[in-house]
Amino acid sequence: MRAVCFQSVQEVSVQSIPDAKLDASTDAVVEVELAGLCGSDLHPYFGREVGLDRGTVMGHEFVGRVVEVGEAVREIAIGDRVCSPFTTNCGTCFYCRRGLTSRCPSGQLFGWRQNADGLHGGQAERVRVPLADGTLMKVPEGLHGEAALLLGDNLSTGYFGASMAIDPQSVQEDVFAIVGCGTVGLLAIESARRMGARNLFAVDPNAARLRIAEQLGATVFESAEDVVSAVHSATDGRGADGVMEFVGLPKAQALAYQLIRPGGRMSVIGCHCTPGFAFSPAQAYDKNLTYRTGRCPARSYMDVLPELLLNEPMDLSWCFTHRFGVEDAEEAYQTFAGGKDGCVKAVLEFC
Repeated sequence: MRAVCFQSVQEVSVQSIPDAKLDASTDAVVEVELAGLCGSDLHPYFGREVGLDRGTVMGHEFVGRVVEVGEAVREIAIGDRVCSPFTTNCGTCFYCRRGLTSRCPSGQLFGWRQNADGLHGGQAERVRVPLADGTLMKVPEGLHGEAALLLGDNLSTGYFGASMAIDPQSVQEDVFAIVGCGTVGLLAIESARRMGARNLFAVDPNAARLRIAEQLGATVFESAEDVVSAVHSATDGRGADGVMEFVGLPKAQALAYQLIRPGGRMSVIGCHCTPGFAFSPAQAYDKNLTYRTGRCPARSYMDVLPELLLNEPMDLSWCFTHRFGVEDAEEAYQTFAGGKDGCVKAVLEFC
């Protein structure tokens, strides 16, 4: 089968590798229709996250049809159209029962293999899915493949990030800042609006992404200095009630600290790979800061968000800006990584 494989920093290649196959009785094999490129894929791509084995199949966002199931699989059947969260999960353990599916002790991250251990990703013609009953979700009738793809990561993560920054009791009066307007940041803006947020300030150096953020209802800024000034002007110098940080780099974390008021809520979804914080414990103490972070329990949100999407459809025309065949995966990564031609999200089409 054809698959997009990691080679080295800023290098992926399309290779012919053995077909994905069942390895356990609880596995399924999915024939991929659509696979997404995510900002998290860029951490190993740029070398910010190290240890990924050469030859690992990239990606953790995919939609497709089940073509094989293990003998212990009960909820998923051959022929089902399915989507997946970015991690596997059993669905029955302590954490899964409490909605923290991203911390399932049996869970694995798609697209991460280190020292020959781990799980290949979904940017391939076929993908093996462990713990298929707990991991996979049948795509609901009426839900487009693109929306199903977003459920597995970007939309769930954006919704999760917004919910951690928002106090439902004061959401309409509160001021929120969004640091980073990639796909997840933009979907967080949309999610926050649906939760009742009205005062949203977004910052990103990419002008094309800022135009989308403005269309979604945010007041936008290209520079850190400008957004800090605007937020403080709008709050009598206090700072934002909630800050959502979707970048994962020290400068973004430092900016989030500048933006937040004493007693504010900082929601950090950007995956930080540096060993320390951009602000000290004493600085957090001095602001009575609530700092909330962690891997999104996407599978739990996948049970909730489809009904919201079906009842109040979301315009996603801004999101999928670039489509590529699998043979053009190298170009897809270069375009997405560089934000070329206004790229917000790139997807690979397999069917």
